[in-house]
Amino acid sequence: MGGEKITVRPAVLADVGSLVRMRKSNAKAHLVLDPQVYRIPETEAVVRHFSAVLTEDTTRHAVLVAEVAGRLVGMVEVVRNPDPPDHQILRPEPSAQIHTVVTDEARNQGIGSALLEAAEDWAAAQGIGYLSAGIHHRNADAVRFYGRHGYADSGRLLGRRVTA
Repeated sequence: MGGEKITVRPAVLADVGSLVRMRKSNAKAHLVLDPQVYRIPETEAVVRHFSAVLTEDTTRHAVLVAEVAGRLVGMVEVVRNPDPPDHQILRPEPSAQIHTVVTDEARNQGIGSALLEAAEDWAAAQGIGYLSAGIHHRNADAVRFYGRHGYADSGRLLGRRVTA
């Protein structure tokens, strides 16, 4: 697969099977990081999600795929965040979360970088000025990948489990 042309394009309904496989494979990798946080979603739920996203307003969210030699080898999903309610102190700024997946056999070939660049271009064209990547602290590869592309710590999210 090395050296072949990478094509990044918007996902279409015919890609749903590949998107589901990538999402579930990514879930299995994350389950190893922290089984208290991650799960493997039901296939039908993932199919419903991607089918809906690919048929609704394409200015709200994006799913882009990377293709090499006619085979899907990666995806990036951009999920727009809602603006904060007007009673809160945060300034409204169009923002989104970004989720990138590259198949194991296609890693370290520039595919993630091509997907990220295309996602950033799409976000900018939609007026989105801030992208965040929620990464588990044990996912060193993802931390390095996003860091190489200018993503940096932007605060701290503190949490605590509560019981009834």
